Amino acid sequence: MEKPAQRPVLGVLWMLATGLSFVAVNGIVRWLGDDLPAVQSAFIRFAAGLLFLMPALIGVMRRGLPEGSFKIFALRGALHTMAVGLWFFAMARIPIAEVTAIGYINPIIVTLGAAFLFGERLALRRIMAICVAILGALIVLRPGLRELSAGHGAQLGAAVIFGLSYLVAKRLSEIAPAGVVVAMMSLMVTLFLAPFALAVWVPVTLIQVAALALVAVFATAGHYFMTRAFACAPMTVTQPVTFLQLVWATLLGSLMFGEAVDPYVLLGGAIIIGAISYMTWREAQLNRRGMTPVAGATKI
Repeated sequence: MEKPAQRPVLGVLWMLATGLSFVAVNGIVRWLGDDLPAVQSAFIRFAAGLLFLMPALIGVMRRGLPEGSFKIFALRGALHTMAVGLWFFAMARIPIAEVTAIGYINPIIVTLGAAFLFGERLALRRIMAICVAILGALIVLRPGLRELSAGHGAQLGAAVIFGLSYLVAKRLSEIAPAGVVVAMMSLMVTLFLAPFALAVWVPVTLIQVAALALVAVFATAGHYFMTRAFACAPMTVTQPVTFLQLVWATLLGSLMFGEAVDPYVLLGGAIIIGAISYMTWREAQLNRRGMTPVAGATKI
Protein backbone atom coordinates (compact mmCIF):
# COMPACT_ATOMS: atom_id res chain seq x y z
CA MET A 1 0.00 0.00 0.00
CA GLU A 2 1.50 3.31 -1.12
CA LYS A 3 1.86 6.15 1.33
CA PRO A 4 -0.18 9.26 0.50
CA ALA A 5 1.76 12.00 -1.27
CA GLN A 6 3.21 14.62 1.05
CA ARG A 7 1.75 18.12 0.65
CA PRO A 8 3.70 20.32 3.06
CA VAL A 9 2.01 23.62 2.17
CA LEU A 10 -1.42 22.12 2.72
CA GLY A 11 -0.18 20.53 5.94
CA VAL A 12 0.99 23.92 7.21
CA LEU A 13 -2.38 25.48 6.29
CA TRP A 14 -4.25 22.73 8.16
CA MET A 15 -2.00 23.31 11.18
CA LEU A 16 -2.66 27.06 11.00
CA ALA A 17 -6.39 26.27 11.10
CA THR A 18 -5.71 23.98 14.07
CA GLY A 19 -4.02 26.77 15.99
CA LEU A 20 -6.77 29.27 15.25
CA SER A 21 -9.40 26.77 16.40
CA PHE A 22 -7.69 26.15 19.73
CA VAL A 23 -7.09 29.88 20.27
CA ALA A 24 -10.82 30.38 19.70
CA VAL A 25 -11.47 27.74 22.37
CA ASN A 26 -9.19 29.59 24.79
CA GLY A 27 -10.76 32.94 23.99
CA ILE A 28 -14.32 31.77 24.59
CA VAL A 29 -13.46 30.07 27.88
CA ARG A 30 -11.52 33.17 28.98
CA TRP A 31 -14.53 35.33 28.07
CA LEU A 32 -16.80 33.15 30.21
CA GLY A 33 -14.46 33.76 33.15
CA ASP A 34 -15.29 32.22 36.52
CA ASP A 35 -19.02 32.93 36.54
CA LEU A 36 -19.53 29.16 36.28
CA PRO A 37 -17.57 26.60 38.32
CA ALA A 38 -14.81 24.99 36.26
CA VAL A 39 -16.31 21.50 36.47
CA GLN A 40 -19.73 22.77 35.41
CA SER A 41 -18.28 24.55 32.37
CA ALA A 42 -16.29 21.45 31.44
CA PHE A 43 -19.37 19.22 31.83
CA ILE A 44 -21.51 21.39 29.55
CA ARG A 45 -18.73 21.54 26.96
CA PHE A 46 -18.27 17.76 26.86
CA ALA A 47 -21.99 17.05 26.95
CA ALA A 48 -22.38 19.28 23.88
CA GLY A 49 -19.42 17.56 22.23
CA LEU A 50 -21.11 14.18 22.55
CA LEU A 51 -23.62 15.30 19.91
CA PHE A 52 -20.81 15.37 17.31
CA LEU A 53 -19.63 11.93 18.37
CA MET A 54 -23.02 10.25 18.54
CA PRO A 55 -22.51 8.23 15.31
CA ALA A 56 -19.29 6.76 16.72
CA LEU A 57 -20.94 6.05 20.08
CA ILE A 58 -23.84 4.27 18.41
CA GLY A 59 -21.30 2.12 16.56
CA VAL A 60 -19.56 1.31 19.86
CA MET A 61 -22.84 0.27 21.47
CA ARG A 62 -23.64 -2.00 18.55
CA ARG A 63 -20.23 -3.68 18.30
CA GLY A 64 -19.18 -3.56 21.93
CA LEU A 65 -15.73 -2.76 23.32
CA PRO A 66 -12.65 -4.95 22.87
CA GLU A 67 -12.40 -7.51 25.66
CA GLY A 68 -10.73 -6.19 28.79
CA SER A 69 -10.59 -2.59 27.52
CA PHE A 70 -13.29 -1.02 29.69
CA LYS A 71 -10.96 -0.44 32.67
CA ILE A 72 -8.42 1.24 30.40
CA PHE A 73 -11.11 3.49 28.91
CA ALA A 74 -12.27 4.34 32.44
CA LEU A 75 -8.71 5.17 33.52
CA ARG A 76 -8.24 7.50 30.58
CA GLY A 77 -11.61 9.11 31.28
CA ALA A 78 -10.69 9.72 34.93
CA LEU A 79 -7.32 11.26 34.01
CA HIS A 80 -8.80 13.46 31.31
CA THR A 81 -11.56 14.57 33.68
CA MET A 82 -9.01 15.84 36.20
CA ALA A 83 -6.96 17.56 33.50
CA VAL A 84 -9.97 19.25 31.91
CA GLY A 85 -11.21 20.55 35.26
CA LEU A 86 -7.79 22.02 36.05
CA TRP A 87 -7.53 23.56 32.56
CA PHE A 88 -10.90 25.31 32.84
CA PHE A 89 -9.89 26.58 36.29
CA ALA A 90 -6.60 27.96 34.93
CA MET A 91 -8.18 29.56 31.84
CA ALA A 92 -10.42 31.73 34.01
CA ARG A 93 -7.53 32.98 36.16
CA ILE A 94 -4.30 33.48 34.23
CA PRO A 95 -3.54 35.10 30.84
CA ILE A 96 -4.33 33.10 27.70
CA ALA A 97 -0.70 33.28 26.54
CA GLU A 98 0.53 31.71 29.78
CA VAL A 99 -2.00 28.88 29.56
CA THR A 100 -0.87 28.24 25.98
CA ALA A 101 2.86 28.37 26.77
CA ILE A 102 2.61 26.09 29.82
CA GLY A 103 0.52 23.67 27.77
CA TYR A 104 3.45 23.25 25.37
CA ILE A 105 5.24 21.08 27.96
CA ASN A 106 2.65 18.34 27.40
CA PRO A 107 4.77 16.48 24.77
CA ILE A 108 7.67 16.49 27.22
CA ILE A 109 5.50 14.74 29.81
CA VAL A 110 4.46 12.21 27.17
CA THR A 111 8.10 11.55 26.23
CA LEU A 112 9.17 11.07 29.85
CA GLY A 113 6.13 8.94 30.61
CA ALA A 114 6.79 6.70 27.61
CA ALA A 115 10.34 6.16 28.87
CA PHE A 116 9.37 5.33 32.45
CA LEU A 117 6.14 3.44 31.78
CA PHE A 118 6.76 1.77 28.42
CA GLY A 119 10.53 1.42 28.56
CA GLU A 120 11.16 3.60 25.51
CA ARG A 121 14.81 4.61 25.17
CA LEU A 122 15.82 8.15 26.04
CA ALA A 123 18.87 9.06 23.95
CA LEU A 124 21.21 11.82 25.10
CA ARG A 125 19.88 14.26 22.49
CA ARG A 126 16.29 13.73 23.68
CA ILE A 127 17.35 14.23 27.30
CA MET A 128 19.07 17.49 26.33
CA ALA A 129 15.99 18.63 24.42
CA ILE A 130 13.82 17.87 27.45
CA CYS A 131 16.16 19.92 29.66
CA VAL A 132 15.94 22.83 27.22
CA ALA A 133 12.14 22.60 27.22
CA ILE A 134 12.09 22.61 31.03
CA LEU A 135 14.30 25.72 30.92
CA GLY A 136 11.70 27.31 28.64
CA ALA A 137 8.95 26.46 31.12
CA LEU A 138 10.96 28.05 33.94
CA ILE A 139 11.35 31.22 31.86
CA VAL A 140 7.57 31.31 31.40
CA LEU A 141 6.83 30.78 35.09
CA ARG A 142 9.85 32.57 36.63
CA PRO A 143 9.36 31.03 40.09
CA GLY A 144 10.88 33.16 42.84
CA LEU A 145 10.89 36.24 40.62
CA ARG A 146 7.14 36.76 40.67
CA GLU A 147 4.12 35.48 42.54
CA LEU A 148 2.60 32.34 41.04
CA SER A 149 -1.14 31.85 41.44
CA ALA A 150 -3.37 28.82 41.82
CA GLY A 151 -4.07 29.18 38.09
CA HIS A 152 -0.42 28.50 37.25
CA GLY A 153 -0.41 25.43 39.47
CA ALA A 154 -3.65 24.22 37.90
CA GLN A 155 -2.28 24.55 34.37
CA LEU A 156 0.93 22.74 35.29
CA GLY A 157 -1.17 19.97 36.78
CA ALA A 158 -3.35 19.90 33.68
CA ALA A 159 -0.31 19.57 31.40
CA VAL A 160 1.06 16.65 33.42
CA ILE A 161 -2.27 14.80 33.66
CA PHE A 162 -3.09 15.41 29.98
CA GLY A 163 0.26 13.78 29.23
CA LEU A 164 -0.68 10.73 31.30
CA SER A 165 -4.06 10.62 29.55
CA TYR A 166 -2.37 10.59 26.14
CA LEU A 167 -0.09 7.76 27.25
CA VAL A 168 -3.16 5.69 28.12
CA ALA A 169 -4.65 6.70 24.75
CA LYS A 170 -1.52 5.29 23.09
CA ARG A 171 -2.25 1.93 24.69
CA LEU A 172 -5.91 2.13 23.65
CA SER A 173 -4.96 2.94 20.05
CA GLU A 174 -3.38 -0.51 19.85
CA ILE A 175 -6.66 -2.28 20.64
CA ALA A 176 -9.42 0.03 19.37
CA PRO A 177 -10.03 2.31 16.34
CA ALA A 178 -9.27 6.03 16.75
CA GLY A 179 -12.94 7.01 16.49
CA VAL A 180 -13.83 4.65 19.33
CA VAL A 181 -11.01 6.00 21.51
CA VAL A 182 -12.17 9.60 21.05
CA ALA A 183 -15.86 8.82 21.48
CA MET A 184 -15.32 6.78 24.65
CA MET A 185 -13.05 9.46 26.11
CA SER A 186 -15.76 12.10 25.64
CA LEU A 187 -18.43 9.82 27.08
CA MET A 188 -16.33 8.90 30.11
CA VAL A 189 -15.35 12.52 30.82
CA THR A 190 -18.98 13.63 30.63
CA LEU A 191 -20.06 10.87 33.02
CA PHE A 192 -17.22 11.51 35.47
CA LEU A 193 -17.81 15.28 35.46
CA ALA A 194 -21.58 14.97 35.99
CA PRO A 195 -21.66 14.39 39.80
CA PHE A 196 -19.06 17.10 40.46
CA ALA A 197 -20.89 19.55 38.22
CA LEU A 198 -24.22 18.82 39.92
CA ALA A 199 -22.64 19.31 43.35
CA VAL A 200 -21.64 22.90 42.54
CA TRP A 201 -24.29 23.70 39.92
CA VAL A 202 -25.29 27.34 39.53
CA PRO A 203 -27.95 28.81 37.23
CA VAL A 204 -26.71 28.93 33.65
CA THR A 205 -27.87 31.23 30.85
CA LEU A 206 -28.58 30.30 27.24
CA ILE A 207 -25.63 32.48 26.19
CA GLN A 208 -23.28 30.51 28.44
CA VAL A 209 -24.58 27.19 27.11
CA ALA A 210 -24.24 28.43 23.53
CA ALA A 211 -20.69 29.63 24.21
CA LEU A 212 -19.67 26.26 25.65
CA ALA A 213 -21.32 24.47 22.72
CA LEU A 214 -19.20 26.69 20.46
CA VAL A 215 -16.15 25.60 22.45
CA ALA A 216 -17.07 22.00 21.59
CA VAL A 217 -17.38 22.94 17.91
CA PHE A 218 -13.97 24.63 17.76
CA ALA A 219 -12.28 21.89 19.81
CA THR A 220 -13.69 19.17 17.56
CA ALA A 221 -12.69 21.15 14.47
CA GLY A 222 -9.18 21.69 15.87
CA HIS A 223 -8.58 17.98 16.38
CA TYR A 224 -9.94 17.24 12.90
CA PHE A 225 -7.69 19.90 11.31
CA MET A 226 -4.70 18.53 13.20
CA THR A 227 -5.39 15.04 11.88
CA ARG A 228 -5.55 16.42 8.33
CA ALA A 229 -2.28 18.30 8.87
CA PHE A 230 -0.47 15.14 9.97
CA ALA A 231 -1.87 13.29 6.96
CA CYS A 232 -0.55 15.94 4.54
CA ALA A 233 2.92 16.59 5.93
CA PRO A 234 5.40 15.15 8.45
CA MET A 235 5.38 16.53 11.97
CA THR A 236 8.82 18.02 11.32
CA VAL A 237 7.02 20.47 9.03
CA THR A 238 3.85 21.08 11.04
CA GLN A 239 5.27 21.14 14.60
CA PRO A 240 7.03 24.55 14.41
CA VAL A 241 3.79 26.14 13.15
CA THR A 242 2.25 25.54 16.57
CA PHE A 243 4.32 28.44 17.95
CA LEU A 244 1.99 30.80 16.08
CA GLN A 245 -0.75 29.64 18.43
CA LEU A 246 1.14 31.39 21.25
CA VAL A 247 1.46 34.56 19.15
CA TRP A 248 -2.27 34.56 18.39
CA ALA A 249 -3.12 33.81 22.03
CA THR A 250 -0.96 36.76 23.10
CA LEU A 251 -2.67 39.08 20.62
CA LEU A 252 -6.11 37.86 21.65
CA GLY A 253 -5.37 38.35 25.34
CA SER A 254 -3.97 41.81 24.72
CA LEU A 255 -6.62 43.13 22.33
CA MET A 256 -9.72 41.48 23.79
CA PHE A 257 -8.97 41.20 27.50
CA GLY A 258 -6.33 43.86 28.12
CA GLU A 259 -3.69 41.32 29.21
CA ALA A 260 -0.11 42.57 29.23
CA VAL A 261 2.22 41.18 26.57
CA ASP A 262 4.91 39.29 28.47
CA PRO A 263 8.11 38.85 26.41
CA TYR A 264 9.30 36.14 28.81
CA VAL A 265 6.23 34.05 28.00
CA LEU A 266 6.94 34.40 24.27
CA LEU A 267 10.63 33.58 24.77
CA GLY A 268 9.93 30.59 26.98
CA GLY A 269 7.25 29.31 24.62
CA ALA A 270 9.63 29.63 21.66
CA ILE A 271 12.30 27.65 23.53
CA ILE A 272 9.84 24.87 24.41
CA ILE A 273 8.57 24.63 20.82
CA GLY A 274 12.14 24.65 19.52
CA ALA A 275 13.05 21.73 21.78
CA ILE A 276 9.93 19.78 20.81
CA SER A 277 10.53 20.46 17.11
CA TYR A 278 14.09 19.19 17.45
CA MET A 279 12.89 15.99 19.11
CA THR A 280 10.31 15.52 16.35
CA TRP A 281 12.93 16.08 13.63
CA ARG A 282 15.38 13.73 15.35
CA GLU A 283 12.73 11.03 15.64
CA ALA A 284 12.01 11.34 11.91
CA GLN A 285 15.73 11.05 11.13
CA LEU A 286 16.05 7.88 13.21
CA ASN A 287 12.97 6.36 11.58
CA ARG A 288 14.54 6.85 8.14
CA ARG A 289 17.95 5.48 9.12
CA GLY A 290 18.90 2.35 7.28
CA MET A 291 16.44 2.97 4.47
CA THR A 292 17.20 4.24 1.00
CA PRO A 293 14.40 6.64 0.06
CA VAL A 294 12.96 6.69 -3.40
CA ALA A 295 13.65 9.71 -5.58
CA GLY A 296 11.98 12.81 -4.19
CA ALA A 297 10.84 11.14 -0.99
CA THR A 298 12.91 13.45 1.18
CA LYS A 299 11.52 16.63 -0.34
CA ILE A 300 9.51 18.69 2.12
